[in-house]
Amino acid sequence: MNTSLFHQLVDINRRPRPFEIVTTEKLWSDPHTSGKMLAYHLDGSVDLASRRTEFLDRSAQWIISRFGLAEGRSVADFGCGPGLYTSRLAVSGADTTGIDFSKRSLAYAREQADSRQLTIDYVSANYLDVDLEKQFDLIIMIMCDYCALSPKQRRTLLHQFTRHLKPGGQVLLDVYSMNGFAEKTEQATYAFNLLDGFFSPDPYFGFINTFKYPDERVILDKYTIIQSLSSREFYNWLQYYDTDQLAAEFAESGLCIKEILGNVAGDPFDVEATEFAIIASVNE
Repeated sequence: MNTSLFHQLVDINRRPRPFEIVTTEKLWSDPHTSGKMLAYHLDGSVDLASRRTEFLDRSAQWIISRFGLAEGRSVADFGCGPGLYTSRLAVSGADTTGIDFSKRSLAYAREQADSRQLTIDYVSANYLDVDLEKQFDLIIMIMCDYCALSPKQRRTLLHQFTRHLKPGGQVLLDVYSMNGFAEKTEQATYAFNLLDGFFSPDPYFGFINTFKYPDERVILDKYTIIQSLSSREFYNWLQYYDTDQLAAEFAESGLCIKEILGNVAGDPFDVEATEFAIIASVNE
């Protein structure tokens, strides 16, 4: 028996502590995976890295109307990706800023803004430590990106919100609900060239281990990629919420949830849904 293979499989199936290892930026710094991620963003027919085009259009129009975006107003998209929201919001005339650490996504976003003659300030940075030196009437964070952050990162982000909001400014974001958490099950699978070659242009074996943490309300999809001369791991953490838990987390950072919605297109809150959205502002 190959004991080294046995121990490697044990390590692949090891359950880490919640948010013990964070690898988010690795996907966006790798030339191959960042290209695949951008392709997912731009596929408007599926809800993967971004939502379907129809939803994006409806959501952006609702945001412009609900928050009165126009000349003299300002909006920042934290984690803007290839600019799918910023490009739609900028047509309102509002001062529009997008922040992301994916150089590939921002290059696409800038090209699109130039081709459409849209004035958008794209900032290449990690929104957890960026200083934009201005404040905004609205900050958005879309596609449940908030849920991918560790507790420490979320506290840092909420501080970033408070320091970058104008007096009376608001935050709009969406999160995964406890209904979504209930649907998840633990499992382990593997495949050759897992996810149709997403992780490398060269041959590899990919393992997915899904771990569920009931006490913390956290799900981990752990990806282990084995190639002939190397191996890599990617950790996709997701935090799930009920409305009380999210309100308490925001309150600890001086933010108050003003409204609970079904999604970032303004639909009514649905107690059976797997996601919900909130509007928050700084406590006065």
